[in-house]
Amino acid sequence: MNVLIIEDNESVLKFLQQTMRETGYTPTVTTDGNEGLHQAITHSYDMILLDLMLPGMDGFEICRKLRELGKNTPILLITARDSLEDKVKGLDSGADDYIVKPFLVKELLARIRALMRRGNFNATILQVEDLILDPVTRRATRGGKQINLSSTEYMLLEYLMRNAGRVLTRAMILEQVWQYDFGGNDNVLDVYISYLRGKIDRGRSIALIHTVRGVGYIIGNSDSP
Repeated sequence: MNVLIIEDNESVLKFLQQTMRETGYTPTVTTDGNEGLHQAITHSYDMILLDLMLPGMDGFEICRKLRELGKNTPILLITARDSLEDKVKGLDSGADDYIVKPFLVKELLARIRALMRRGNFNATILQVEDLILDPVTRRATRGGKQINLSSTEYMLLEYLMRNAGRVLTRAMILEQVWQYDFGGNDNVLDVYISYLRGKIDRGRSIALIHTVRGVGYIIGNSDSP
């Protein structure tokens, strides 16, 4: 899931960015209201985390403009302003929900999941043979048996399954899943592919994750190229 974070407080911004990455989401960040609006208009995001007090343009105006333009991306306001008037104003401006600083990570993620369900976010269940992945609940099963995945394993598996039958290069996977944050050592990809194979393919008569030598990886049945 691609998340746009518009927040000018550096510590809060870093916290949100880290939380999104650890949860398996892909964050894009900006500290300016005008730039945030531009990003939200010109790019596709699944969720917007929006501060109210921003340089350039405040969160209320960003909400109004996005809704006027027909953008229905879920917006979660994140702010220190906790008065009833501000909450009502934010929701009336087009925000979908409102959370007040300081907040617990569990509450933030619960509100994000609620908005995803409300907006039917990527509700299509991903399936390759008997491997099933639910992007909303983040639950993976194969042959009806649940598979426990770490955040990084989940991100890697989701990316492979959303591109089932397509050869993904190492560079594509590293950029999408790790965003180059792998210390310059792309062996991390081989390590996590090995983890996934151990959980998904080990003991199975049909392997789903395949290496395309010299290129990258593909997920599919044994007839995949």
